[in-house]
Amino acid sequence: MRLGINTFLFASPFTNKSTKLFRQIKTWGFETVELPVEDPSNFDPAHVKRELDKAGLVCGSLCACTSADRDLRGTLRQQKIGLDYLKTMVDMAATLECRSVIGPVYSATGRADAVPPAEYRKQWKTVVKHLKDLASYSQEKGRQICLEPLNRFETDFINTCDQALKMVKEVNNPALKMHLDTFHMNIEEKNQAAAIRKAGKYLAHIHACGSDRGTPGGDHIDWPSIAQALKDINYQGDIVIESFTTKIEVIARAAAIWRKIEPTRDEIAVKGLAFLKKTLQPA
Repeated sequence: MRLGINTFLFASPFTNKSTKLFRQIKTWGFETVELPVEDPSNFDPAHVKRELDKAGLVCGSLCACTSADRDLRGTLRQQKIGLDYLKTMVDMAATLECRSVIGPVYSATGRADAVPPAEYRKQWKTVVKHLKDLASYSQEKGRQICLEPLNRFETDFINTCDQALKMVKEVNNPALKMHLDTFHMNIEEKNQAAAIRKAGKYLAHIHACGSDRGTPGGDHIDWPSIAQALKDINYQGDIVIESFTTKIEVIARAAAIWRKIEPTRDEIAVKGLAFLKKTLQPA
């Protein structure tokens, strides 16, 4: 079980120059970094890999930034662009020796509007088809895709562990796993620990953040029960702090961060890591 941080907390977009963050991230004590890929042309994965090696860090995951033109249940053009984008991310992950491409890979973040049941079922079949293709491609490259449910305000498609599990089982490829996020689960799940146990062997990635998107541990989430559930399923994946601040304006708007949640970004990283080490990592 490795502890990491998503660089959205400090930079958007992530570029070759953003690798200057790595030394501080390593000094804080993180083992991995999660790199959002807003545009694959923003950075050279071979260069980033060299900088990671210099810092003694690992890229544990690449975070998919799905948008209106990258939607596996959108128009035919959007579906193609979305699938091509995700396959490019898999290629980047291979160069970075990164095991996971994570996030809401199934649709555009922010697309949230009720559709008739028949249309939903049609969209579901379309996404299953594309994820079978993507998972097969990822398997060939020795990578995995970790599908993340989002809360109801960010998607109308997959909100819960049950829905994600249904999708993963229908695709039926070992390269497609699940990714759970404590912020989204706080909204959508009756019990976060129960959701983790239900995901079981399919769970391969976790985003850890407070109930308000702030520092893990400085909130009302029942972290001890989450720690026990992870132990119960023998979880071996990464746990990554994903939080946002108003300083990164593009991401703040996308994540509806309208106020300063914590005093500083560094505090989220430092206090969050200390809490996760104490609470979630086995002794």
